[in-house]
Amino acid sequence: MITLEHERLTFRFPEVHADAECSVSFQRTLRIPDDNREHPLPPGLGEFPLRHVDDYADSVPSAWRKHGGVLMPMYQSEAMWLNFHASYPMAIKVAAGKINAITGDAWSNKLRAEPQDYLVVPYQPWLDGFCVAKGVIRQFVAMPLGKGYTAEEQLTGEGRHGGLQIIAYPLRVDAYRKLMREREQREQLAMKMVLESPASKAVGAPVQDMGLAPGGLMRQDVYEDEHGIGAWSPKSSRCFVHLLNSVGFFAVTGAEPPKKPPTATDYSKAGLPWFDYYGGYKAALKGAKKLAGMQSVAAKSWQKGEGALPGNDPATPKVIHKLGNRQVRDSNW
Repeated sequence: MITLEHERLTFRFPEVHADAECSVSFQRTLRIPDDNREHPLPPGLGEFPLRHVDDYADSVPSAWRKHGGVLMPMYQSEAMWLNFHASYPMAIKVAAGKINAITGDAWSNKLRAEPQDYLVVPYQPWLDGFCVAKGVIRQFVAMPLGKGYTAEEQLTGEGRHGGLQIIAYPLRVDAYRKLMREREQREQLAMKMVLESPASKAVGAPVQDMGLAPGGLMRQDVYEDEHGIGAWSPKSSRCFVHLLNSVGFFAVTGAEPPKKPPTATDYSKAGLPWFDYYGGYKAALKGAKKLAGMQSVAAKSWQKGEGALPGNDPATPKVIHKLGNRQVRDSNW
């Protein structure tokens, strides 16, 4: 079962376990410079608004009514990332225009282990783009279908689907109970150690289908599944997230879209923070050759003779906050 709650998609599987719940929010963010340099993680600038497609059945394309799901506004060449919220483990597949964001393969409802075509939450806190190499992604950037920019068009030659597709599988209940027992044992041991230590815009405008294209390079790991493919329940729920530009969003919903985000250059000049995330001991996937071979939005723009991408000036982060489980260094003392 999927519900839309407070601008988040929430996946629930009460038939598997009462705790089997995960939500996904879509974060507005800076579009990092598309200059073939690796950048740290940009900040979240708030959640994109989501709306039920069924509430606007008279205003959306017929294909959208067939797909159901939700709709979300993005400006052309605006960037986004997915933020996952869960305590119960879930295997989640993410696709753009039915192109898997981890492997570059065509959409499939089933999970695949070799190569791993899904991510695991809560261990994977977010996903900012297409996994092109070990520890490197290309940022999700919205572009109109039909102009050759999107991952779907670059890898299939067609722009048929657009949008974003998500499917979630909960951990099997027996695997979850085993995980909880192991976690409880670790917590009891940790408590024992602590106790024993000395210190403790126009109405009627046509709706423009949007898809996701590869943007600038960013440092981000997509982690290997430590549970194994057999740990996941056959139960699943999936959702189609349709993307439309700001004018289309107003035409369909009558609501104002969010304001345009600042450029990465302006944000960095203001001294605001970027981020690096450390997954500790977790092993990262190698990335997909299919995705690595795509042209970025900036490169594609030059190839098409459309000139430089607006707002693509270099950015030098002044403040980088380090998140996650970083190793503590032992020194001489």
